[in-house]
Amino acid sequence: MNKLYPLKFKPIFKDKIWGGDKIKTVLGKDFSPLPNCGEVWVLSGVEGNQTIVENGFLAGNELNELIEIFMDDLVGDKVFNEFRNEFPILIKFIDAKDWLSIQVHPDDELAKKRKIGSGKTEMWYIMDAEENSELISGFNKKLDKEEYLDKFKTKKLKDILNFEKATKGDVFFMPSGRVHALGPGIMLAEIQQTSDTTYRIYDWDRVDEKGNSRDLHTEEALDAFDFNHYDSYRTEYEKEKNKTVEAVECPYFKTNVIDLTCGIEKNYIELDSFVIYVCVEGSVNIEYDEGSVLMNEGDAVLIPAEISKIRLIPNPTGKILEVYII
Repeated sequence: MNKLYPLKFKPIFKDKIWGGDKIKTVLGKDFSPLPNCGEVWVLSGVEGNQTIVENGFLAGNELNELIEIFMDDLVGDKVFNEFRNEFPILIKFIDAKDWLSIQVHPDDELAKKRKIGSGKTEMWYIMDAEENSELISGFNKKLDKEEYLDKFKTKKLKDILNFEKATKGDVFFMPSGRVHALGPGIMLAEIQQTSDTTYRIYDWDRVDEKGNSRDLHTEEALDAFDFNHYDSYRTEYEKEKNKTVEAVECPYFKTNVIDLTCGIEKNYIELDSFVIYVCVEGSVNIEYDEGSVLMNEGDAVLIPAEISKIRLIPNPTGKILEVYII
């Protein structure tokens, strides 16, 4: 059997009522025919939306098909034993020209109870933000269900939501249960559990070209909310060059930021997991024993678990997110 190698996938484009044009104009993924391309899924094992390999001898295979064939060599022993033939992480790039709906995602326990697969915890890395761009993360005070419903029914939801300014390089962790929404002028990379379950609670009274509103999930969301208030909703991390800097660690993924101006070596011999590189700025060449793969802004590359040594060479500079499961 041929050896595994760093894998790139054909992107899946999603038209969204709030989508802009930065996926085409900034990320250079201009082969989307969609008028409002709000999302591009670059690594996905979601049923019905699996990404397909585009490089090397495995070109044409869906992601989960590869797990069936290569099992722990691709994803690692622990990951394969837990998730079997479903890849556990979904990588997207999102471009918002308008507000996304205000929404919340269920946790694993609620998702299992409702028989909808896994819950959805995610994180955002802000790649670009226009001046005064904002997003919503969490509530601005501790609430209970009754107070929330009162604000919802009297159309005063904004009074209880926590608004945050967004700037390039910011990280926001969005655990399941946290109400959130992305505001206009922001482009980001999203790392999340493999789930497409979203409970939409408010959509800014929008209608589509046919005059139809999108469905809301008012009742379903009530049991999903974390009504607590937290001191900080922005994830602080060190901003250092040519060093692996931890940004987010949770049961579903660990994400590090690597800002490169020179080449560095990565050794994964002790890591029992695949690694995903997500390029959020510039260009980086991924060198391994048998060759190399070039990664530009807006790309994601899957490093199989059996590859233990990588050299990252910026071209001439590059910033990547390094994602794996511990």
